[in-house]
Amino acid sequence: MNESLRYTVEPPKDFGQLLTIYESLGWNSLQLTTVDLERMCKQSWYALYVYDEKQLVGMGRVISDGVITGIICGLCVLPSQQSQGVGKELMNRMIQHCENNRVIPQLMCVENMEPYYKNFGFEKFSTGMTKSINR
Repeated sequence: MNESLRYTVEPPKDFGQLLTIYESLGWNSLQLTTVDLERMCKQSWYALYVYDEKQLVGMGRVISDGVITGIICGLCVLPSQQSQGVGKELMNRMIQHCENNRVIPQLMCVENMEPYYKNFGFEKFSTGMTKSINR
């Protein structure tokens, strides 16, 4: 693991850095703004950020009522920092935060990511459903 990385709940001063990560991953189909991303993170039950010096290189968050379940979402790592254990460390810390608070961690993912999340002890448990809305 890269020793210069800092994992913290301290949000970035400039959410443009998170927008850069989202866009580099092709995740901004909803055309989210920095204001949207800041609101999304600040309204989450738990948000964890990873910095290399002052540059944001990763983020993950949990949305929850803080009592029963927590949905892990938005786990993202800057492409240049991928495959170096950053995502794994983020996941482990988010899972630990849920467990420390007796909250059951859950997540939704695309099928090709199932093996990745199985490594953290997640099991497929049901078929989810979603409803499209006009934005």
